[in-house]
Amino acid sequence: MKKMLDPQAAFLQKWNQIFLLSCFIAVSIDPLFFYILIIDDNKKCLGVHKSLETIVCVLRTLTDICYLLRIIFQFQTGYVAPSSRVFGRGELVYDPVAIAKRYLSSCFIIDAFSILPLPQVMILFVIPSIKRPVPLTTKDTLQIMVLVQYIPRVVRIFPLFKKVTSTSGILTEAAWAGAAFNLFLYMLASHVIGAFWYLLSIERVDKCWRQEFHRQNLSRQHLYCSVNHGNDPVISNLDMVKLLKTACPSVDPDEIKNSTTFSFGIFADALTSGVVQSMDFPFKFFYCFWWGLSNLRFEETRVKRERRRKYERWMAHRMLPEDLKERIRRYEHYIWQETRGIEEEELFRNLPKDLRRDIKRHLFLGLVRRPLPLVLERPWLCPGSTAALLLQPRWCCSATAAARDVPWAAVAGRAPSKIPCFD
Repeated sequence: MKKMLDPQAAFLQKWNQIFLLSCFIAVSIDPLFFYILIIDDNKKCLGVHKSLETIVCVLRTLTDICYLLRIIFQFQTGYVAPSSRVFGRGELVYDPVAIAKRYLSSCFIIDAFSILPLPQVMILFVIPSIKRPVPLTTKDTLQIMVLVQYIPRVVRIFPLFKKVTSTSGILTEAAWAGAAFNLFLYMLASHVIGAFWYLLSIERVDKCWRQEFHRQNLSRQHLYCSVNHGNDPVISNLDMVKLLKTACPSVDPDEIKNSTTFSFGIFADALTSGVVQSMDFPFKFFYCFWWGLSNLRFEETRVKRERRRKYERWMAHRMLPEDLKERIRRYEHYIWQETRGIEEEELFRNLPKDLRRDIKRHLFLGLVRRPLPLVLERPWLCPGSTAALLLQPRWCCSATAAARDVPWAAVAGRAPSKIPCFD
């Protein structure tokens, strides 16, 4: 009989930890397929990042091979019979047929489907052999293949994670390990959200281009860099670039004045930052990762965006000059950084006097006690004084501080962009 492995063996437990690590790496690699598509801003066409395409396919194949060993070990690892767990450690089953039946009826389908090299085969073999525009086919294929396989690739982590933690006690023995695992999940979610945001930004640009070509009765194949249209009698490359720059401008949604202008919504930042046009993968990856990380705080992002729209609508209604608008935007951004959208004055008004006094003393007593010209003593600010209630906090930029004739930056030694003011 073929020798079977003991599930409690140290050798197998070590391999399970390696397999678990490969699963974590695998679910981090899959979203990288979305970065393969790029926009050539000079030619206004969709292309493919060839070197990144090859690297991602190789990394994905390596993780699949690693987990293929896990599947092989599953057919050679004994298990404890459920009926024997009542007394003692339980009886180990080493029968190859029973082991195979048990694995085939449980997780084998998920494991086998999740390691199928569908993206690699499609990108490296199928797409080069077809005659449709490559970026269009790549975009649609990646969305389907990666999404279909990503869920089972995530699901297969949990039984393996449970087995590794139950046998090694890695999370119970080290508190940092549990915190590290939760941090990894948070980072992974940011990575996935950023990659989807990048791909959907490409999708949004492609939609705008296709709409414009439909209005002009032009062939949409011109939108893909793999199609050579240098001698096209209908439209030249230069004319196409001018047409698409006019029809699909990279404008912030809050600054759109004409209803016919195409709005990129939350994807406008991907165009203005140059992420979708960049061939620099580290810049592209970290920018999208940062975007996903910042937008995980959905409620705060929504409030900030709504607050910004309110300011923009008011400035447009009052027809303020551009330099004044820019000053207001800087001030609003600084206020958000300091208060996170909380109306502190309204909060103070709703608190009792003793709390207002103690809070203001805690926040501002150290600031107003700093030496100022012509002010030598402030006995009214001694501990226990109620005069602190008279202080009204204001957050001022350098321009507003100068307008109020309060040279706080020069006196207190603070940065000009962060100056506290008081009434």
